Amino acid sequence: MLKVKEIWGIARRPSVKYSILTLLIAGFFSGIIFWGGFNTAMEATNSMEFCISCHEMRDNVYQEYKQTIHYSNRSGVRAACSDCHVPKDWTHKIIRKIQASKEVYGKVFGTIDTKEKFEAKRLELARNEWARMK
Repeated sequence: MLKVKEIWGIARRPSVKYSILTLLIAGFFSGIIFWGGFNTAMEATNSMEFCISCHEMRDNVYQEYKQTIHYSNRSGVRAACSDCHVPKDWTHKIIRKIQASKEVYGKVFGTIDTKEKFEAKRLELARNEWARMK
């Protein structure tokens, strides 16, 4: 507890070495770098490669997707997972990404790690997604 109080005390004291302006400028540019990194990570998680990186998607849904009009059509335009399953506006996109962390739970604890387990939960998963898309 003493360490926390000591660190908090240092953080609250005015800087002797740097001016407030320097700290504000450094904070501003740090914020830009953080925001750019955050948005880059958000966009990386919208890629098809990311979506099928776990075997649950690659071996189940992706195989079915490759047989649909979404994958191969006359126009040559392929619909990616994120086109329908990730909202476009930023606020709803963040909410959806937080909700998707529940899917990571399924991955870690193996609730859908085999074809049989996936098929057993498939209707429940689909109903959840249909309700979310409404």
